[in-house]
Amino acid sequence: MQPEEHDSASKAATAAAAGRRMAALSGRAAGGAVRAARRASTASGAGESGLYRLIELHAFNAAGDSALAVALAGTLFFQVPSGEARGHIALFLGITMLPFAVIAPLIGPFLDRFRRGRRWAIGATMAIRAFGCWALAGAVASGSAWMFPLALTCLIASKAYGVTRAAAVPRLLPERLTLVKANSRISLAGTSGAIISAPLATLASLIGSQWALRYAALVFIGGTVLAILLPARVDSAAGEEQVGVAPMGASGSSYRRAGITPLVITGLRCNAGLRLLSGFLTMFMAFLLRSQEIPTWSHSRTLLLALVIGAAGLGSTIGTFAGSLLRGRKPEVVVLVTLVGDAIAAVYAALFFGPLPAMVLGLVAGFCQQLGKLSLDSLIQRDVPEHVRTSVFARSETLLQLSWVIGGFLGVFMPQIAKLGLFLVAGVLIGWLVLVLRGRVLSARRPLSPRAASPAPPANPNSG
Repeated sequence: MQPEEHDSASKAATAAAAGRRMAALSGRAAGGAVRAARRASTASGAGESGLYRLIELHAFNAAGDSALAVALAGTLFFQVPSGEARGHIALFLGITMLPFAVIAPLIGPFLDRFRRGRRWAIGATMAIRAFGCWALAGAVASGSAWMFPLALTCLIASKAYGVTRAAAVPRLLPERLTLVKANSRISLAGTSGAIISAPLATLASLIGSQWALRYAALVFIGGTVLAILLPARVDSAAGEEQVGVAPMGASGSSYRRAGITPLVITGLRCNAGLRLLSGFLTMFMAFLLRSQEIPTWSHSRTLLLALVIGAAGLGSTIGTFAGSLLRGRKPEVVVLVTLVGDAIAAVYAALFFGPLPAMVLGLVAGFCQQLGKLSLDSLIQRDVPEHVRTSVFARSETLLQLSWVIGGFLGVFMPQIAKLGLFLVAGVLIGWLVLVLRGRVLSARRPLSPRAASPAPPANPNSG
């Protein structure tokens, strides 16, 4: 063997050995991260109750949704002409409202009568998105007109997952964990899944949006398996009663007869305003940044959009930690403060619109939405009787998802003028805050019905 060949072979062997060592180190690091995540998800009795499986499932859900969002951002927003994109998104949102506004009141009571198989219902939302993303990848590659119906299917399944998962959390709640802490863990798992998955999906999208969609499909397949492996307690509804959607949004004595206190209704209405702003910002900022140039950022609109979304994600994470720190505070006060904070941030962004105010608005919106939702969870656990708590929790998620869709509609049809749109949504939030406060004052003046005034059942050990 010639010296040159010997040197080449030696270098190749050295590189191969280094590669094996790097792979081994990466494998051990990944294994350590998985074990650490498993220890965190199984702490405080979550391992015994099976809640850890739902936590891991939500991480897969967020990972798949983030990959889907990356792929759709590269197709619906930046490859389709602006006028066509707005029309398609408006159609999506309009049809997405149907399951919540029309189908849910009809199908909900049917599912409540036959409540077995909830694991399969959660798994179906994953499987539908897995099939939809894989088929959507082919439609994107070929430019097929099926791209839009398939994207709509994935969007509806994503919203349906939020409703079906909401009913599962109280059923898997361990004795040592409150509902607020459980939802904080689930939210953190979702944030972690999205943070890990978004860069991978972005790298895949550099080859083509269809590859990000295929990656998302594989993630949703894993989520489908995890959903089927959820504990059988998810299907159990022993001792539970059901509450319809109408009493939760009504005034007067109807919600009192259902066992829902005025404070819970106030918390729900505040969260509706928070979700409306979230839906508005998602659509309005996306179309605004693709249709207008912002000083100093005209060369990278996609980067600015990513920064605004990232600020919202960071705010959501901070809100999760703040929720655990403020668990001793009155949640009925915290939820009102979050709505006020959103309105102030919207006014600030409208007055001084630019890259920094846009990111501040995203940060505040994410923070207030997460903190407001945790406060609502705390109110539901504290004030709603245990026998209807699961139903109230699931129904509240339905109404909040509908609020997000309505906000998205506003963002699509709002004129693409930054200050005008932000001032209008700030006015909507301020007006909504006035209505919430007025309803709170009126409900406080009404005498309790005999049933609502009766002694409360013994406190749940999980409450607080």
